[in-house]
Amino acid sequence: MSADLTRLRNIGITAHIDAGKTTTTERILYYTGRTHRMGDVDDGTTTTDFDGQEQERGITIFSAAVSCLWNGYTINLIDTPGHVDFTAEVERSLRVLDGAVAVFDAKEGVEAQSETVWRQANKYNVPRICFVNKMDRMGADFERAVESISTRLGGNPLAVQRPIGEGQEFEGIIDLIEMKALYYNAAQLGSSFEVRDIPEAMLETTREDRVRLEEALADHCDDVMAKVLEGEALQPAEIRAAIRRATIAGAIQPVLCGSALRFVGVQRMLDAVCDYLPSPLDMPPILAVDANHPDKKVELPCDPDGPLAALVFKIVADKPVDLYYLRIYSGTLAGNARVTNPRTGRKENITRVFRVFAKRRDQLTRACAGDIVAVVGPKESLTGDTLCSAGIPVILESIEFPETVISISIEPKSSRDRDKLDDALRALQRQDPTIAVKVDPETGQTLLSGMGELHLQVMVRRLDHDMNVGVLVGKPRVSYRETVGSTGEGRGHFERQLGARSHFAEVRLRMCHRPHKEGRANHKIINHVAGQLTVAEHFDAIETGILEAAQSGVLGGYPVIDWEIDVVAIEQHETNTTELAFENAARVAFYAAMNEAGPVLLQPIMSVEVVTSEAYLGPIMSDLNARKAVVRNTEILGTDRVIHANVPLSEMFGYVTKLRSLSQGRATSTMTPSHYSAVSSEQTKRLVG
Repeated sequence: MSADLTRLRNIGITAHIDAGKTTTTERILYYTGRTHRMGDVDDGTTTTDFDGQEQERGITIFSAAVSCLWNGYTINLIDTPGHVDFTAEVERSLRVLDGAVAVFDAKEGVEAQSETVWRQANKYNVPRICFVNKMDRMGADFERAVESISTRLGGNPLAVQRPIGEGQEFEGIIDLIEMKALYYNAAQLGSSFEVRDIPEAMLETTREDRVRLEEALADHCDDVMAKVLEGEALQPAEIRAAIRRATIAGAIQPVLCGSALRFVGVQRMLDAVCDYLPSPLDMPPILAVDANHPDKKVELPCDPDGPLAALVFKIVADKPVDLYYLRIYSGTLAGNARVTNPRTGRKENITRVFRVFAKRRDQLTRACAGDIVAVVGPKESLTGDTLCSAGIPVILESIEFPETVISISIEPKSSRDRDKLDDALRALQRQDPTIAVKVDPETGQTLLSGMGELHLQVMVRRLDHDMNVGVLVGKPRVSYRETVGSTGEGRGHFERQLGARSHFAEVRLRMCHRPHKEGRANHKIINHVAGQLTVAEHFDAIETGILEAAQSGVLGGYPVIDWEIDVVAIEQHETNTTELAFENAARVAFYAAMNEAGPVLLQPIMSVEVVTSEAYLGPIMSDLNARKAVVRNTEILGTDRVIHANVPLSEMFGYVTKLRSLSQGRATSTMTPSHYSAVSSEQTKRLVG
C-alpha cells in the first residue's frame, strides 16, 4: 500500500437500500485486483457482506472495510448499510472518512435513506461524488435523478458524464471532460472499454452540456472564469483540477453514471475518487480538546510524526478478544504500544495492528496518520473514545447516535443462561451503540431497545446463532420519551443515618423545556450555587443525581429529554453533607420539579415513504389515514406515485405485510425516524394509567 498520504483516499459507499452499493463495491475490488471473481448479492457471495444474516437477507447490515490499489492510489473503502435500522453504521463510518460515493438508483433517484446519509455527510462536512447506478433499468432517467439530488437533498450536482441511452437502450457513457464516448466490453466483464467519438445524434446536446459544465465551474474557480470570459479552450487537466477544488470545498458534487451490475462506469468512478475526493492532507487539521484544559482547543494536522490521536469508531465483539477499528488522525501507532484513554484516564495496551479486508486481517508493524486500521488489546474503551499519547492527552469529537425508538422484552429460555445472556447483551452494546438494555422496574423484564423491528430481529438472531443464547421474545413496544411543558421548581431533602455515618443535603432546582435538537442529547444544567458549596466536587454529585433521575421520568418511567435545569439553592452541613446525600437530594428535586412543570409523554413519529402504482393509491392512502398518518405530499415518479407521510411508530407495526396485501406485493415503503410528538392526554392515560 502507498505510504504517500497525497495518494491515500478514505472513502465510504453510501446509498438507499437496493441502490447497488455492495455490487459497486464488488466491481471495485475486482477491477483493482483485490478479488479474482465478482461476488453476487443474490447468491450471498459478496466480499463485504460476509455475515450469515447479510447473505441470507441479501442486504448489508454491518459496515465492512476493505483496502485496494488503483493507479498508484491506496483506497480505504467502507461499504455501509442502506437500511435505516442500521444507520448507526453509516454515522460512525462518515465520522472518520474523508470522502464518500453516494450511489443512486437511476429510476428512483433520491430515496428516503438517501436523505438520511446525505444529512450525515453534511454533518461531518464529507465531500462526495455521486454515481447514478442502474442506468440499464427500465424507467431509468438520468436527468430526473440529478434533479432530485438538487431538489430533495439541497445538493449542487454537476454532471461530468452523460449516459448513451437509458433503460434497455443504455449502451455506454459520454465523458464531458474528454468529450469522448465510452463503450464497455461485457464479454470481458467490463475490464476493457472502447473509446469512440460522440454519436452524431448526441453531439449538439453534449456540447451544450460541456458549456454548462464550464460555466458552473467558473462560479467556483477564478482561473476557469478568466478562460471562459476570454473564450479560451479549457484543457481536461484544468477542468479536473477545478472540479477537485470545488468538490473538496463542498461547493459541488460531481455526478457520474453507469451500471455496476452490467460492468459499466465503475473504473471511471474509481478515477473520479482519485481525481476529486480529498486525501487526508487536503482536509483541515482535526480539532481536539486538551484533556488537561477542557476550554482549550488543539489543532492536530495529519502528521505521522505528531502526537498520537486516534478515534475508536467501531468495535466488533469477538472471541477471544474484541476488535477495535481506529481512524488515526495524528502520529504513528505500532504493535505492543501503550496509549491513554482520556475519558477513563486509564492506560490501554495495543498488542497488534491490522489492515482489514472484510473478514480477513493482515498484521501490520505500524500505522500512521491518515490510516484506518483495526487493533486488539484495549479492554475498557468504547465507540467514540480517543486513544492518544500519555504525554499529550487530547479528546477528539465523539460520535453522536440517534435514540432508540422500539423495544422488546427478552429472557433466557433457561434460568441457567441468565448470566450468559447478560454477558451477551453487554457484548452487543459494545459493538452497537444504538442498542440499549434496561430492566423494567415494575415487571422486572429485560428490555432490548433498537432502531427498528429489523434491527431487533438481527440482534435476537445474533444472540441465538452467534452467541448461543436462546431467548424468549415479547412483542415489540414503542420507546416513548418524556419532557416538560412549562417551568417548575422542586425541592429535594435527604437526611439519613447509614451505619455510623450521617448524610444530609438539600437541593432546590428550577426546570424548564428546551427546544428539541435532532441527533444530540439536549439538556443543560446550570450551576448557580458554586460559591455556596464547601466542597466543589459536590456539584458533580448533584449533576449525577439529576442525570440518573432523567433516565426515567414520572409518567411511565421513560427517559426525559429536552430539559434545562438551574440549581438555584442548596443546604449543607459542615460534617454530614456527602456526595451520596447530594445525589439523592438532586434526584428527589428533579422529580418534584418535573411534576410541577407539567410532564408530557412523547411518541416517536416516523417519516414514511411509499412508492406505488396509481392502481393501489386509494387503498394505501385509506390505510395510512387509519394509522393516523399526516400526508405531507404526494409526487409522480415516472409511472408511480410516491406518498410522503408522518405516522406514529405505534401505528406502523406489521405495516410491510399489510402493504404487500394491499398492492399484491408491488408497492414498497421505507420508514425513518422524524421527530417526537406529544401524546394526547387520553392516550397518555391509556398508556401509563
